[in-house]
Amino acid sequence: MALYMKAAEILEKSEKKQGALKTLVYDSKFPNIKQLFALVCETQKFSSILEEIIESTKLLKQTKLKMPLAKVLVYDLLMGQGLKCGGSWKAAMLKHRARLQAVLARMKVKQKVSKNEDLLPKNTKQPVQLPRYVRVNTLKTTVDDVVDYLKRDGLSYLGHASRMEDLTLKEKEFLRDMHLPELLVFSPRTDFHEHFLYKSGHIILQDKASCLPAYLLDPPAGSHVIDACAAPGNKSSHLAAIMKNKGRLFAFDLDAKRLTTMSTLLLRAGITCQQLANQDFLKVDPKNPQYKDVEYMLLDPSCSGSGMACLPHEESCDDQEEVRARLASLASFQLRCLNHGLSFPRLKRLVYSTCSIHSQENEQVVAACLQQNPGFRLVSLLPQWPERGQEPLTQCLRASIQKTRTHGFFVALFEKLSSAATKDQKPAMQTSPPSGGETRPEDPGESEASEVEEAVVPAAEEAATAPGKKKRKRKRKRKTKEAA
Repeated sequence: MALYMKAAEILEKSEKKQGALKTLVYDSKFPNIKQLFALVCETQKFSSILEEIIESTKLLKQTKLKMPLAKVLVYDLLMGQGLKCGGSWKAAMLKHRARLQAVLARMKVKQKVSKNEDLLPKNTKQPVQLPRYVRVNTLKTTVDDVVDYLKRDGLSYLGHASRMEDLTLKEKEFLRDMHLPELLVFSPRTDFHEHFLYKSGHIILQDKASCLPAYLLDPPAGSHVIDACAAPGNKSSHLAAIMKNKGRLFAFDLDAKRLTTMSTLLLRAGITCQQLANQDFLKVDPKNPQYKDVEYMLLDPSCSGSGMACLPHEESCDDQEEVRARLASLASFQLRCLNHGLSFPRLKRLVYSTCSIHSQENEQVVAACLQQNPGFRLVSLLPQWPERGQEPLTQCLRASIQKTRTHGFFVALFEKLSSAATKDQKPAMQTSPPSGGETRPEDPGESEASEVEEAVVPAAEEAATAPGKKKRKRKRKRKTKEAA
């Protein structure tokens, strides 16, 4: 019953615009984040159809249920995997099941369709099944050992992917990703939440696009790094693994509850180099001696979350003005964060990322930042990556459902110029800074879209000590990531 109560609560708040859907899911503290997120997304998608069914059967009057709760119950009864509750709710739903099914059947006959999805309006974004991406936690194990373990577990290993078409996998098939060496790819319905490797922190459930920022920043072992907007922590855990758990990882987040979740995640992953702070990154003093050795920074600030695969990209015409205003406010906040990040005196590299598809939050913010910070340049990233930033900022990367089989994402890498080069450096392009208020957005969408896969579970004891790992030459690694 707790699942449906929480889903109804989140659905109601989302419909009243009291929070971004994924933020509401994170803040719910529900044990199974994936299950809750899927139920809310699917119920929201079929909302108008469910409402018509409920009103036609007068279900609210006869059961005394409220509409949000009725929607999630009717969705699971008619379109989902069946009711997962007992007691009075289940009894009420089963009592009215025949009438509810009859209304749904009549709707299909009237529209001459056979599938539930065909009842959706033409402009409704159809569900997209992305591959299941799993990042191997190299602090505890190796990719080869995980592959061997899964093969013994009955899965079929297909080797390295060489093209996007290879990512269309059948059940129990998996392969290694073509771009990220520590990433494994599985069929969409593969579930690892109860698997030993997940519970023990040997693997992290993380979308491929979300792995790009830490991979491209590539801080060396022993370095001092800032993760400016860190919770719920997948990117921080990735940074720590790249740093070999050596050095200092300063992680900031305003949300104390999400920071607690992050602490549990890092503990499970075996990370000890972190220093978490429940603090506004914009109020962190770059001249504080504590951060005098910070040379690398990952900035993944609040964003619209428009790249999430389960959410619609377009708003209704009535909402367009509100959307434009919110994007302007977000872009202004993002630019402030970027400028603040680049002001740390010893900073060498900063990765900026969002899970947004909007240029206002991506290329426009980056262009304005370059104009205001002539001492930094953009690094050209992964020349083999199939989707680039919009002209003229093709050094940046974009990710999308269609071209990269990931959530929508954007990544830019800023690098500090030498003092000699800075004197002659000209702005990369003439552009106006993003317009909008200078205050923090009241209802930010966190750009950890792909991290909803991570549900916090108690850390399990490891069965064996992780084997040693082969050393890699960081210089050679960087050459594969960047174009000169």
